[in-house]
Amino acid sequence: MSKEVKKDTNTVSGKKTAKELQQEVAEKAKKVADAANKVAEAAEEEAAEAVAEAAENVEGAENTENAEGEKKGLFGKKEKKNPYKEKFEEMQDKYMRQLAEFENFRTRTDREKAQMFNQGASSVLEKILPVVDNFERGLAAVPEEEKNSAFADGMNMIYKQLMKQIEDLGVTPIEAVGKEFDPNFHNAVMQVESEDVEEGFVAQELQKGYMYHDTVLRHSMVAVAK
Repeated sequence: MSKEVKKDTNTVSGKKTAKELQQEVAEKAKKVADAANKVAEAAEEEAAEAVAEAAENVEGAENTENAEGEKKGLFGKKEKKNPYKEKFEEMQDKYMRQLAEFENFRTRTDREKAQMFNQGASSVLEKILPVVDNFERGLAAVPEEEKNSAFADGMNMIYKQLMKQIEDLGVTPIEAVGKEFDPNFHNAVMQVESEDVEEGFVAQELQKGYMYHDTVLRHSMVAVAK
């Protein structure tokens, strides 16, 4: 009765907002979980009914056997095995195995649902990072005499709001400058002479990298001291 859950591999339309894409991922994940729960509940109900029916047969057979045993005991006949009791034990074992299998199925489905959500969120967040880069470049290019202007203040407020939203989703910047070069987090594109850091350490950060929870969303593009 188990059904395979097909993953939706359709690409994300660039016209949709990050919020809409996240809602689509969450809805698909919820449908997967609901389908898994329905399958598990149906299997548990069917197995429980079978065990209850077998238990009733065993109880009726034992009552009959006890009544007949009193009569046959006088003649010293050998006790026969109860076929209903054996059937009950078989059904009980099958029921316990089904419970274990569907518990594993439910755990696997929950894990796949979480992975699917994280993949969708990572795809959306990765497309937002260039917007963050352009905000930072624009704010850095504002002349010193215009940094306190209403326009610059407004752009800075929007930038801070954007960063707050992606931080709430679990995105954090990767530390680079002054850190020892680590290929797991840094992407070295050049080597430079530096008096501030030791050889093999990051001297410059050319593009900021980000983490999504425990996964690298984008490596830091860096220059390493030689």
